[in-house]
Amino acid sequence: MFTPTLFAKAFLFEDRMFMASQSASNDGQQPSAALPPAMAEIKSQSVEKVLEEMNRLPLFMTTLDETDGQGNENPGLEALKALAYEGTRAEVAENFRQQGNDCARVKQWADAKEFYDKAIAALRAPPSAPDPEAGIQVIEVELSEEEEAKKESEIEEACFVNRALCNLEKKNYRSCIQDCASTLRLNPKNIKALYRSSLACLTLDKLPEAADACGRGLALDSSNASLQKLSTKIAARQTHLDALEKSRREREERAASEKATLELALKRRRILTRSTDQAPDLEDAAVKLVRPLDPNSELSFPVLLLYPTHSQSDFIKTFSEKERLDQHLDYIFPLPWDSENEYTLDGVEAYMETIVGGLIKAGKKMALGKILGSGKTEVVDGLIRINILPRAKAAEWIEDFKRRRTT
Repeated sequence: MFTPTLFAKAFLFEDRMFMASQSASNDGQQPSAALPPAMAEIKSQSVEKVLEEMNRLPLFMTTLDETDGQGNENPGLEALKALAYEGTRAEVAENFRQQGNDCARVKQWADAKEFYDKAIAALRAPPSAPDPEAGIQVIEVELSEEEEAKKESEIEEACFVNRALCNLEKKNYRSCIQDCASTLRLNPKNIKALYRSSLACLTLDKLPEAADACGRGLALDSSNASLQKLSTKIAARQTHLDALEKSRREREERAASEKATLELALKRRRILTRSTDQAPDLEDAAVKLVRPLDPNSELSFPVLLLYPTHSQSDFIKTFSEKERLDQHLDYIFPLPWDSENEYTLDGVEAYMETIVGGLIKAGKKMALGKILGSGKTEVVDGLIRINILPRAKAAEWIEDFKRRRTT
């Protein structure tokens, strides 16, 4: 409750402000009239202290202060809170619903949702018994249970469908759908619930559910412009998703056909392949056919040229099965790091590992397809590796290779 002293402080604050303005205009002269008794006890308090105590009065609050300044509850504020829950459940819920509506009108969706939460909670709360120690006289009012139940049902329906709008605006689409379902359990013909549920389902790409809710709404009101527009959006979205799905299936079918064709092409050429758990990242480089669905078309391979004695390498993204190694070495040489000019077209030899772990000499003037079709080598992880060595150092490297294999 509000105390006379605090009201007196409010007037004292106004009086001090008036005195301050008079002081500025009267060259420092102060009014000589005595303060009323109720205001005398706070005469010595500062303006800041008066404002602090005034802020505890609900009438003058600018910020929420739930204390009385001494660590106890603010009785005035608690009294206002209690007023919100006085009356029948329908009256309490209706009060919260109206406050929620006020917030929704200015698009304060979070606050509106909170009021609708309170309204629904009030409707579902058990009736409270009067406190015998409160000393409050309870006036019993005769209510028609049937009418009261009808009011409660109408308020609950309105709160659920309005809370669905709040959740829709806050992008809480699943909560929106749940609130619409609660609304429709109370009234299966609620157009707003059907519309908002359909819109939320559309946003989540739950198109069958969206179409069902929209269709039910149009069955109730075929001329509803919002539902008609929403139905068009659902149909357009379904058409778009169907097109995407068709395109995805076609890509997968084509990829499967290309893979089968490539396997057939390799098999016909007796080229062996193998995959490991440590495949390198070749980006878009791959074993491929010039015409992916024609096994007789030309094959090409990614090839890694290794210079093991110098720890260098070159990568050839597309090496045709009909091309020879010397054709590529011709434009690669001279090597920028070969200061001793050891790597020349006639001065190098090429070696490839075999499927049993040995080495074969790869002819520089032999087509790559013939080398791979010999059955001695294999394409590992979609990549061919060829070691290039100066002829003078080849024998020493081969011996070292053998030692490493046997240890």
